[in-house]
Amino acid sequence: MTAGMIILAAGAALAGAQTSPSPAASTDFPVLELRQYTLHDGQRDTLIDLFEREFVESQEALGIKVIGTFRDLDRPNRFVWLRGFRDMDSRLAGLTSFYGGPVWQAHRNAANATMVDSDNVLLLHSAGTGAEFKLPHSRPALGAQVPAGLVVAVVDHLDSPPREALLQFETQVKPRLRKAGIPLLAWFVPERAANNFPRLPIREHEQVLVWFTRFESEADYAARKSELAAAAQPLSQWLSRAPDVLRLSPTSRSLIR
Repeated sequence: MTAGMIILAAGAALAGAQTSPSPAASTDFPVLELRQYTLHDGQRDTLIDLFEREFVESQEALGIKVIGTFRDLDRPNRFVWLRGFRDMDSRLAGLTSFYGGPVWQAHRNAANATMVDSDNVLLLHSAGTGAEFKLPHSRPALGAQVPAGLVVAVVDHLDSPPREALLQFETQVKPRLRKAGIPLLAWFVPERAANNFPRLPIREHEQVLVWFTRFESEADYAARKSELAAAAQPLSQWLSRAPDVLRLSPTSRSLIR
């Protein structure tokens, strides 16, 4: 199995066993939060350790899916993670239960102490049938040593609603990625519904197209960066500014890797 493949590995049970697997259902989660946290110097691994120990199973028990957790390779104080929901109603129910529940109450001070800013959040929805992440059935156990690869997220900032850019993406960019042999993991547009959990702010009213690819390694991405840019070129006419390209190294328990 190569480093860039999505790993079907074992997950840790909520009871705290670090070597036995626990299932992670592969139900579709078309509503997505792309969350980018800026942390105090030297605090990223502290937060990741806390997050992977306390905030994965505790959210998933409430119908939330922790899809991906990452170190941003270009921003040493940035923790990036993806949280999925079946729909907006389940988002409200899950977030209300989690942030009002015992696990967050017990660990929120430790988590918040690592953070400078946690409001850099895009609320998104899968851009069509099959556009959401296809998730494995289980998660790597707490402390597992598993291949990570590299996930690259591209945030295209658009000068208008994404309908025309999305059509260009579907008809021009996707075939170019396929021809280049660059796996496309998922693609998203803004969620149209209002933020129904305003306790957690999001970046509202932004016109974006967000898509995710994967590479075997940093070296693989560096060697093929020009191919990725060439594949994305048809979107240039719809951009209001240069895309944000996030080079994301999956943490040990990330489902997406």
